[in-house]
Amino acid sequence: MNQLIVENLTKTVGEKTLFRDVAFTIVKGEKVGLIGINGTGKSTLLSIIAGIEEADSIKKEHPNRYSISYLPQTPIVDPDKTVMETVFMSDAPVVELNLAYENALAALTADPASSENQERFARMQNEMDAKSAWDLNTKARMVLSKLGIDSFDRKMGELSGGQQKRVALAKVIIEPTDLLLLDEPTNHLDVQSITWLQEYLKNEQGAVMFITHDRYFLDAVSTHIYELADRKLYTHTGNFAEYLEAKALREEMAEATDAKMRNRYRTELKWIRRGAKARSTKQKARIGRFEELQENLKKEGPTVDLDVSMKTSRLGKKVIELQQISKVFGDRKVIDRFSSILQSGDRIAIVGPNGAGKSTLMKMIAQELEPDSGSIEMGSTVKIAHFHQHLPQMDEHKRIIEYIRETSNDIEDGSGARISATQMLERFLFPSSSHGTPIGKLSGGERKRLYLLKLLMEQPNVLLLDEPTNDLDIETLSVLEDFIDTFPGVVLTISHDRFFLDRTSTKLWVLDGFGTIGILFGVYSDYLEAESIKTTDVTSKKTVKEDRPPEPMKSKKRMTYSEKKEWESIEATIENLEAKIESTEAQMVASGSNYDELSQLTKELDELNAEYERLIERWAYLQEISE
Repeated sequence: MNQLIVENLTKTVGEKTLFRDVAFTIVKGEKVGLIGINGTGKSTLLSIIAGIEEADSIKKEHPNRYSISYLPQTPIVDPDKTVMETVFMSDAPVVELNLAYENALAALTADPASSENQERFARMQNEMDAKSAWDLNTKARMVLSKLGIDSFDRKMGELSGGQQKRVALAKVIIEPTDLLLLDEPTNHLDVQSITWLQEYLKNEQGAVMFITHDRYFLDAVSTHIYELADRKLYTHTGNFAEYLEAKALREEMAEATDAKMRNRYRTELKWIRRGAKARSTKQKARIGRFEELQENLKKEGPTVDLDVSMKTSRLGKKVIELQQISKVFGDRKVIDRFSSILQSGDRIAIVGPNGAGKSTLMKMIAQELEPDSGSIEMGSTVKIAHFHQHLPQMDEHKRIIEYIRETSNDIEDGSGARISATQMLERFLFPSSSHGTPIGKLSGGERKRLYLLKLLMEQPNVLLLDEPTNDLDIETLSVLEDFIDTFPGVVLTISHDRFFLDRTSTKLWVLDGFGTIGILFGVYSDYLEAESIKTTDVTSKKTVKEDRPPEPMKSKKRMTYSEKKEWESIEATIENLEAKIESTEAQMVASGSNYDELSQLTKELDELNAEYERLIERWAYLQEISE
């Protein structure tokens, strides 16, 4: 079978063990979403599987000629290579042939009169024909176009960081491979490109393992969820929604068990504190049970929530007013006479295609960039925190606690209590043991979380978030969304993360890329759906349809003999099914922490509920025609 088996995988970085004795199997066709809090080693795991980084120990089994393609979070590119040269850099013979063809085409374009170039080009054309390599060439151009790259002969050094990553993504997508490893592939993609990539990966024949913060993408693509936590890898069969449902059910059932365990813990603790000495076998066994209880409580106890509740600066009646602002770069008008008034409680998503001017607009509101015309008036109490798309320079030798204390030693939370910098770090999932860690040892996501904490400790009342979801883990994003729900000030967000915008925004500023900004109320996904319907309507109107005469009214349907028999027994069938549903739910409660059994029972319950809904609809239909 075409599969990759990994066993005994352990990795330690410095004094920190990321994971120990991890084991998993990836089979052809599986789509594995890898999740976990920043710093648990997700990117490291992908890098080890790709053979880029060494593990402390690992055992890998796979067929001969098993190939792996890998997209790192920050790809390294040759600035002197063209887009097509970069895409066709591979050891695969068909890819190498396409690179040779592209080089021959470039040489002929540069000097068409050269007989040597003509002969070389003709030879490469024949070889492309003989080896049926044209499909890959066509595919490469299609993939690049879908990812927003339309100039194939530009040097990589001329592209932005986001464009470079899109070219690198195209490269690994077109390579013939058994396992595709993708680290944050949706970063720097617009919504159209993300949607296209989502559908492409779902139809990919090989196996895929990917890290992403985009929950809609994760849910749509994944067939399995792997979670890194507590130096272990937990596996779940199903998509992200099914994983969340099973996890919620497991935690709900664990509450009763946890309460019993804590009572036992208190009894054992009382006995231990009385000074029992491990003289007898019985006493040794009891101390052993106590230690086991402590370990279980660490594992089974409720997870620590990332709590960002804190007091914000008072916001007056006047917040920010934009009056006829415009901005031009060269001969391109990015923003044309835009006016709006921001009020307390506003939740605004700034959306539009890449390069439309979203970050430019946000920088003008942050007073980091002046409009060419018009004005921006600020209320006297406005205090802005601008979360930039790219992290500011951070002193890598500075320790975490020193970095936070640059802002404040303590702040006031939402309830009025004083919280120290140390406590705030712990609320942000930086345990006390890590506070002396130099910033240089943090992962990219951990640095972003630290930067976000520092901004929030300034207690702003206007939050400007430019691509806040990139590189942050899903748990951090969930709590940030909860924080925004209760934040009394103004929040403006730029993001390609559809889920995050749906959760945090009630108003849209839609940039069309030509200077016009439309203001709409509602959820971002509803806007995307409306735009999709509008496009479909325009297409359908181009096709002239013949008018059809109205269909004659149908007479009332009468029950057939088989339907009468079904009507007589359907209520009993429904009652039996209800009993099965109750029995399955009871089995789920009894399964406790047996995750495999719980997962199987969850699937069975879904099937039973689906059949129950079908029978209820059928019952309603039969009742209607029986009257």
